[in-house]
Amino acid sequence: MNKYILIFTAFLFFSCGSDTKEVKSITSQSDMVEKDTQTKPEEGGYGFEQIAEDMGYTTYEWNESVDKTFFGDPKASKGGTLNYIHSLFPRTMRVLGQNSSQVLNSRTILALCYQGLLSQHPTTLEFIPALASHWKISDDKMTFEFRINPDARWWDGRQVTSEDVIATWDLRMDETILSPAEQITYGKFERPVAKSKYMVSVKSKTVNWRNFLYFSTMALHPHYILKDLDGTAFLEEYAFSVIPGTGPYILKDENIKNQESYTFERRDDFWAAKSPFNRYKYNFDKIKVSVVKDNDALQYEKFKKGEQDIFNVQRSRRWIEETDFKATKNGWVKKQRVFSEKPAGTSGYYFNMRQWPFNDKRVRYAFCYLYNREKMNKEMYYSEYGMMNSLYSGSIYENKNNNPFKHNPSEAVRLLKEAGYATRNSDGWLVHSETNRVLSFEIVIQKTSAYMVTPVQQMLKEYGIDMQIKFMDYNTMIKNVNARNFNVCLLAYSGLVYPNPEGSLRSTLADQDDNNNVWGFKSPRVDELLDEYDICFDQKRRVDIIREIDGIFSDVHPIAFSIARNYSRMMWWDKFGYPEWMFSRYVGEYWDSLYYWWYDGSKDSNLNDAIETGKSLPVKPIDMKYWPTYLSENS
Repeated sequence: MNKYILIFTAFLFFSCGSDTKEVKSITSQSDMVEKDTQTKPEEGGYGFEQIAEDMGYTTYEWNESVDKTFFGDPKASKGGTLNYIHSLFPRTMRVLGQNSSQVLNSRTILALCYQGLLSQHPTTLEFIPALASHWKISDDKMTFEFRINPDARWWDGRQVTSEDVIATWDLRMDETILSPAEQITYGKFERPVAKSKYMVSVKSKTVNWRNFLYFSTMALHPHYILKDLDGTAFLEEYAFSVIPGTGPYILKDENIKNQESYTFERRDDFWAAKSPFNRYKYNFDKIKVSVVKDNDALQYEKFKKGEQDIFNVQRSRRWIEETDFKATKNGWVKKQRVFSEKPAGTSGYYFNMRQWPFNDKRVRYAFCYLYNREKMNKEMYYSEYGMMNSLYSGSIYENKNNNPFKHNPSEAVRLLKEAGYATRNSDGWLVHSETNRVLSFEIVIQKTSAYMVTPVQQMLKEYGIDMQIKFMDYNTMIKNVNARNFNVCLLAYSGLVYPNPEGSLRSTLADQDDNNNVWGFKSPRVDELLDEYDICFDQKRRVDIIREIDGIFSDVHPIAFSIARNYSRMMWWDKFGYPEWMFSRYVGEYWDSLYYWWYDGSKDSNLNDAIETGKSLPVKPIDMKYWPTYLSENS
């Protein structure tokens, strides 16, 4: 996935709940509200943990010697503010429903403000407690039961109950939230049933190995609010207001400055603050996200002046030529390439196959043969990247037989002739032999993307293809994309540890708006494979299925794939502490700093002293390879 759009995923590393052995010691907010002494242990009340195993429930057993390494650093301290500047303001503050699929929503608002019943271990991917302390899976893998922690609280102190799970499912199944992928994902379940105040059960309609993952990590919303709203009202009332959550941070309405900034405040009353899964995480008192639209240079200058604390360097030219300024040479600003196992995602030129000219496969192929990625990588990106030839680039799911579409103008010309574009008009543009229509189309981009798109425009122009560039702000551009009002667009989707191709490749989504099948991709064979993938519990076979899907997609070729890298290029002012691995194994991006880093007052003091006196601080090696080393040592 790219930094802009997020493929729907239930797999996010967000705040976790308590370890059951410490269930009565992890409360902060719940110590200040009346505890429920009425609900019996067998109904999920206090004391349930003593009978859970006899009732067939399981939980994750915390291993202090191992797990404390990956849930933050014991040296972490609470306090301070993290300032970050982004080029976009969220299209909505909601984390579900129309326009909520941006990375901004999932990695900040959702990850900081909401929780699911369960989460996943950031290194092993095992399920761990969050709002639920225990869970049970039936022998036929069709029915899932959860025991909600009686200490779990919403921001206002109300208890989390089974009704919240049901209300959240109901909302996701409401077609008026204008997010059809939600109905595909959660339509695989019957309506959840409250077995008691804290115990909830849900039955799958069919066996699906991902069902437990998606349902258990579904971010919950409060029933006491949703009971009075339908989907349309929900979209309107919470467009730029945040519905209460259970997570470690709160985002108040007065801290949302539309199109300017939004500031998260750490909750002193976060119900699971003392959980072993959380105690060393969520350390900043405030996280402020400011917005500088369509001006990457200004954003970078603000970082250099200290107006933002961290900077994710996207451009190779900047990384190579513009990062060795005084502050980095003196070690006041650190810079590193942080390697991880994060999925590469998918990026490139997305074709709208529903309309001319990209409804013709030969035109799509010709575009790809003229798009000289290798030259751009060498001349513009300092050979920092590899070539992306798959929806699952660099992973075990990639089909290695996919056409790499290396630069081949002669093949492009042949295909264009075959498609009817053999001659040019007086302006030099290709025209169709029968319709006399000029091969001209529009791409809408942000101004900050011009440096990437203009060279491609020239490559196409040389061979008589007129790609007209139109500048537009991101939110308007994505609105048009979601309404299928585009010819070709430059986009990227984030990658998933567990691929979920259904949300972007299912044929039934091709002619609907507001979902990730932006290309209009349809394939009966892929639909068959998606059905098999859902019920396949054999990982080896699942890999084969995804590889076949990847091959079919590549043959249709709805994307002119771009480039990929398996590391993040980070810069930050040296006033923070962080775990030795810096970024987590599968996220591997700057978002991890919001969850795991902390403000270090002594470092900040040393930094200020160094700046005042001109003294240098230690300079770090450019490459940070904790996870590649970990993988080699533990494989």
